[in-house]
Amino acid sequence: MENSNATGDGRPVFFFDIDNCLYSRSKKVHDMMKTLIRQYFATHLQLSPEESQTLHETYYQQYGLAIEGLVRHHKIDPLEYNRLVDDALPLEAVLHPDPELRALLQSINTSKVKLWLFTNAYVNHGKRVVKLLGVEDLFEGITYCDYASPPLVCKPKREAYELAMRQSGATDPGKCYFIDDSAINCQAAVEFGWKNVIHKLEPEDPDPEFPHGRWHIRDLKELKTIFPEVFKEGEVEAK
Repeated sequence: MENSNATGDGRPVFFFDIDNCLYSRSKKVHDMMKTLIRQYFATHLQLSPEESQTLHETYYQQYGLAIEGLVRHHKIDPLEYNRLVDDALPLEAVLHPDPELRALLQSINTSKVKLWLFTNAYVNHGKRVVKLLGVEDLFEGITYCDYASPPLVCKPKREAYELAMRQSGATDPGKCYFIDDSAINCQAAVEFGWKNVIHKLEPEDPDPEFPHGRWHIRDLKELKTIFPEVFKEGEVEAK
């Protein structure tokens, strides 16, 4: 799996978000991350737990990432933040090889579509997660938020989608596929011009009040029904 720009070969690109998308929210990785983020706020900004929670939520809503607000307003070292938050997560305790996920991804016809990761995490975290899930070899590359090069470029900024297209070699927004658990990121993708946008929900989530993509699904296996054209012959489930 490469980090650098890929050569466009005419194949559409299928962009997969990583966290709470390739694995279930029930793994509670986000909850663990939220705890470490708020500890960081409290320690480095000398805030109370209540103030840390409020500021964390504010930055997430404004920028899509807490670290964006920290870099923008507090001049923190993003790589130190990554070391104390993302890299400190005990992922090995909750994420393990997922044979069903691997089988699903392997059933996609990669002669027709390129598989590419698109995450707001730093590269360390993204690669760590897909390695633990046992699917790192199935993606041709990864577009990530580069904490080492501020100003940070992350979803839902338009620049992040432009970067993903450039790095993956995608040339036609109308032929891009994208799945993400964030409604904000899905809506931004639609506004950017990506046509095949899927909002990933959990089984217990209520239906959205209005669509944030063209589809919403609760299980990645539903992709076979929505996009039979990208799966290998014989892999599409009967309707």
